Amino acid sequence: MSIVTSKADKIDRLAELSANNEATSGASLWREAFKRLRTSKMAVIGFVIIVLFVIVSILGPLLAPYDPAAQTWRADVLPNQGKFIGPRDGNWFGLDHLGRDMFSRILEGARQTLLVGVVSTLIGLVVGFLIGAFSGAAATLGGANGQRLDSFIMRVTDMMLALPSLLLAVSIAAVMGQSLTTVMVAVGVVQIPVFARLLRGSMLSQGGADYVLAAKALGVRRRRIVVTQILPNSLSPVIVQTTLSLATAIIEAAALSYLGLGNPDPSIPEWGAMLTQAQRFFSNAPLMAVYPAVGIIIVALGFTLLGESLREALDPKLRG
Repeated sequence: MSIVTSKADKIDRLAELSANNEATSGASLWREAFKRLRTSKMAVIGFVIIVLFVIVSILGPLLAPYDPAAQTWRADVLPNQGKFIGPRDGNWFGLDHLGRDMFSRILEGARQTLLVGVVSTLIGLVVGFLIGAFSGAAATLGGANGQRLDSFIMRVTDMMLALPSLLLAVSIAAVMGQSLTTVMVAVGVVQIPVFARLLRGSMLSQGGADYVLAAKALGVRRRRIVVTQILPNSLSPVIVQTTLSLATAIIEAAALSYLGLGNPDPSIPEWGAMLTQAQRFFSNAPLMAVYPAVGIIIVALGFTLLGESLREALDPKLRG
């Protein structure tokens, strides 16, 4: 129960952003947040890291000097088993155990890593958004029956939150089978209860606002109040969580690939899968593991820095 309570409390605290921001219009709130972000070194560093990562991911095949799957230097590697070729002229990051250019594989792997992170986060966001919006609307304006329905949905999400995220993702991936799609779905499902509870809590915070009470008094239909008033004003913490979830998704996707649940084709580079391949040769060629590991750490750090900066920029307690 302590795990569930800890996760739920953390999500609910983030949901309080919307309630504390109700005195500020959405446009002015985001303008002020943007001004704070521009003066935040942490936000600038995170933004630069993310932009560079996206550029490398998109232009990776064009920037890569060689085919990442081609075993061009296989003859240089195989006669020297146990003795790997490190960085040299023409191979900036050296060669892997099959004579493939590591620099080219790192560039191509960035695209796969970004794809997994974005798609899995979108899965969690879209499904969690629908569940959270439905549950929040039921609890806010649905009367006694709506509150019972909301309570049932939240108990289900609490059950999902009670399970360690990586364990839940591994269980889903093991059932679905080994593939890149499996990794994206598994990581996405783990994100669903987080987004659902966050949006629902944010909507509950907005439910007692003056503009909602005024709309009720004027006889505005409940559905219209939810769609045009409560829901738009509840999105701030969801946007913050989306940025933070991208970092989590990239790390968890890499972990699943490391455990052998990712793409079964070893010729397709992906940072988590590259770590798995490098594990066997770590004592003789540690750089094979260092390159993808550092890439994962830096990218996750970028999304985390930007997400935390955005959370602080939207927090009214920190605004002067």
